[in-house]
Amino acid sequence: MRKEGAGAMMESGARVALVEDDDALRDDILVPGLRASGYDAEGFRSPIELYRRMLVVAFDVVVLDVGLPDEDGLSVARHLRSSSPLGIIMLTGRGQAADRVQALGEAADAWLAKPVEVEVVAATISSLLRRMRMPQAASPVAEAEHSALRWRLLAQGWRLAAPSGREVALNRSERAVLECLFAGDGEPVSRERLIEALGESHDEFDPHRIDMLIHRLRRKSVEQLDEELPLRSVRGRGYVLVDHDDG
Repeated sequence: MRKEGAGAMMESGARVALVEDDDALRDDILVPGLRASGYDAEGFRSPIELYRRMLVVAFDVVVLDVGLPDEDGLSVARHLRSSSPLGIIMLTGRGQAADRVQALGEAADAWLAKPVEVEVVAATISSLLRRMRMPQAASPVAEAEHSALRWRLLAQGWRLAAPSGREVALNRSERAVLECLFAGDGEPVSRERLIEALGESHDEFDPHRIDMLIHRLRRKSVEQLDEELPLRSVRGRGYVLVDHDDG
């Protein structure tokens, strides 16, 4: 019988991939610890091993070491984000704030600094899996095409659809923010409300993360949809998604 840790009681059986080139840390500590917490965890020494395995297995969460020998973890995260609707946690020894902001703003859902206890990794996975279920509960907002905005948020594909019909993949943080903005019905949404939508604590939240998410959404819209997302900053009030023709 598989033992379940307290942090993973409701997420038992979720498939977790751990990409870490430190053999001892991966095989002797993290993978066994995650399995003891109830996860179906597999360890990989390199991204290519993960990619090969993903041809036959669909993972729910990938835990990535940033400092991989053959491919930077952030590059791997970007590739996974563009092709798979899964959760991504960055595991790194780099303590600089810039690394954290870049990871969270571009591709990752969470970031942990080594050394880290396996219980913390397990608890972070559990929290992320709960957040991943939240957008699906908001399907009336996600599925409906807003009559004024003419943009659509597609729940099943985790994609943003432009008025032209083109679509772009979103990570869960981007999706949570967009759902909140769509639900704002053309009215400004405060930064505090966006933080709540991300499932984060106000006291622990990095204030730069919202700005990075907004910047990435705008950039992705222009680069991949060839349209400007009508997302505007309202001084002192937050952000608003407005009518495209009024942008």
